[in-house]
Amino acid sequence: MTTLVLIRHAKSDWGDPGLDDHDRPLNERGLRDAPVMAARLHGTGLRLDAILASTAVRARTTAGYFGDAFGLDPVLDEQLYGAPERTLLAAAAASGADAVAVVAHDPGMTVLAERLSGGGIGHMPTCAVATFTWTSDDWDVASAIDPDEWSFDSPR
Repeated sequence: MTTLVLIRHAKSDWGDPGLDDHDRPLNERGLRDAPVMAARLHGTGLRLDAILASTAVRARTTAGYFGDAFGLDPVLDEQLYGAPERTLLAAAAASGADAVAVVAHDPGMTVLAERLSGGGIGHMPTCAVATFTWTSDDWDVASAIDPDEWSFDSPR
């Protein structure tokens, strides 16, 4: 079985207009939502082998909460910052993990979630979690066909 979990970073802080986009931290809501969503995903019984995250502060902080919940150290990948959907999926496949979470940004997250859900997921709000599973153990096969199952969870 192959599993892909898409996690959009939690809500970020826009309070400092001079701060580079890459360096924006989570705001109060993001700091509240991320551990809750991580615990909810962990509570489903899902097993993760790897967590990949954008190098942006808001994404790597979000990934840290999920890493804590699953006992994993997130792997930071600068290519995930602002990545299009094909890059997000390629990074997951290249990880070699059977069950991988990717923590990144819109619009790539929403585009990929929408595609993999056949339009069932119209938007990935901040800290949303979309899980896709295929019965195939091969990422080449999984990334070429529709998933067998998918689910969606959001803090709101």
